[in-house]
Amino acid sequence: MDFNFDEIIDRQNTNAMSLGGYRDYLFNGSTDFNSKYADEDLIPMWIADMEFASPTAVVNAVKKRADHGIFGYSQIFDPNYKLAFLNWSKQQYKWAFNPDHLVTSHGVIPALFALVKQLCKPDEKVLIMTPSYAFFKLATEGNGIELVTSDLKNTNGKYDIDFEDFRQKAKDPKVTLTIFCNPHNPTGRIWTDDELLEFGSICLENNVMIISDEIHCDLLRSDKTFTPLARLFPESDQIITCMAPSKTFNMAGFMIANIIISNEKVLQTWKETQIPIDNPLSITAAQAAYTHGHDWLMALRTYLDTNFEFLKTYLETHLPQAVFKIPDATYLAWVNIDAYLPNEENLTLFFANEAGVLLEGANMFVSNGKGHIRLNLACPKSRLKEGLDRIKSAILSKQIS
Repeated sequence: MDFNFDEIIDRQNTNAMSLGGYRDYLFNGSTDFNSKYADEDLIPMWIADMEFASPTAVVNAVKKRADHGIFGYSQIFDPNYKLAFLNWSKQQYKWAFNPDHLVTSHGVIPALFALVKQLCKPDEKVLIMTPSYAFFKLATEGNGIELVTSDLKNTNGKYDIDFEDFRQKAKDPKVTLTIFCNPHNPTGRIWTDDELLEFGSICLENNVMIISDEIHCDLLRSDKTFTPLARLFPESDQIITCMAPSKTFNMAGFMIANIIISNEKVLQTWKETQIPIDNPLSITAAQAAYTHGHDWLMALRTYLDTNFEFLKTYLETHLPQAVFKIPDATYLAWVNIDAYLPNEENLTLFFANEAGVLLEGANMFVSNGKGHIRLNLACPKSRLKEGLDRIKSAILSKQIS
């Protein structure tokens, strides 16, 4: 089938976070945000949703469900939802799990907040790797739990786990939980099976429970495959897996995520403490995506591959001192421009003001990311080129001044 990812879809007047939420999220109301560009001319490359329409099968399923006309309290009772996701997991990741262990959440972020609160005592600690998705820190410190970080090793844009450092920190008896990210956000690394085995073994040997955030697991480069961490430890009940259709099919606004909890005590506590209500349209949308979304996803991967190749060539041509490696997964590019702007403390603010491009700088990823920006490449090529042209012009103008 032919999917038109080049189409520019106007998101004005749709309450889109990408267009309306940046002032609070990126700048927290700061008066330092004073862009040269009008609001309607800003290019959003920050929040992790896509500028592409969701699969037609999802749209049609939601329309059909909406025609029913009743949107009362809902919960997943139909076994076909779990079957659809289980079949997707088998096909995409060669992983089968007990469907009785599958629960849903109103997103991975709400699940993280709830799980940290449920799993950690006040004097315990959570261990994460940095740079890190900011909500790992927020879910930890927001629950009054101490955060411990282990820096990933960066070799010319390739990131690796510092196992010696991670092992030492995991030995702290107060560290009882780690929030893991695979594929990793923001670097885009897919951890190899050997890395996963070593990481998992360290955690299990030190009685550190694992929340594995695998929300980007479908957004692979076309030549890559993905292994869920839990697939490698089938006998362990110390791994909680978080997946969702939100990133994969551009349906984050439906707020539904799949949480696989094999530990019966944790599962029971989850069921006793979480509100057992799902959005009826979200259930329908997710089931349709997992049942009919494969061809759309394969076409999306191909389009994203070409966007990443375009970025790589663009940087080599126009900003050759930038350090960038095409990521194994995600639609997010992690680019080191420290050679050009070594003294710019707030890259998010700089590019918003000088380029009219909304992006996320390193200060939004906890630590260990100086000089980096994260760019969302899930957009039509014409918009990507315009955004890059503005970024280049702002950098070169700064160099001249």
